[in-house]
Amino acid sequence: MTKYARDEFDRVPETSTRQGVHRAVAESGRRRLAPILAVGAAALAVGLVAFLVLPKLGLSTGANTVAVSAEQGASSAAASPAPTASSPASPGPPPSGAPSGTPSASATPSTTPAATAAVDKTQPVAIFNGTTTAGLANRVGGTVSTAGWTLGQLGNWGGVPQKRSVVFYSGAAQKGNAEALGKLLGIQTVVDSAEFQVPLVVVLGPGFQ
Repeated sequence: MTKYARDEFDRVPETSTRQGVHRAVAESGRRRLAPILAVGAAALAVGLVAFLVLPKLGLSTGANTVAVSAEQGASSAAASPAPTASSPASPGPPPSGAPSGTPSASATPSTTPAATAAVDKTQPVAIFNGTTTAGLANRVGGTVSTAGWTLGQLGNWGGVPQKRSVVFYSGAAQKGNAEALGKLLGIQTVVDSAEFQVPLVVVLGPGFQ
């Protein structure tokens, strides 16, 4: 008991909770730190998601591709040798107007004359008169003999009547001889035929002069 009289400061309810200045300061500090802690926790969660989940989803493929491309470019640049001043430049093709050092084979003139088929005048030539002009086979035979040919049979033509004069020859080997005889006698028609026993046969047709 005290010797002083009781006043309003002694009226403390027995059932009320204890309060003090230090408790109010602690509670206000906690209220200020709560938003900061929440933001930090959210940032930490976002960082963990970006580090663990996003690589599995393939979102970092573009960055990895760029990094690999840059690495390959650097390795290829290192592998290719840099040009040096002492390396000789490869000669390019000569200008189109400049003469070539080696003459072309096609530009070389050919000095070899073209080969001509040899005429064999030793082959016997049979001459038949297919016209109504008497003695025509003998006259033409003299012309052929004078030109160096060997004469065969001379006479009148007894086969199918011919519309024009013809030189018959037997086989491709006698074609050159037949053309030579036709040129000599002015006969343009030469025919390959195996019906005769001699290699060259001249049939004088209508209109032969």
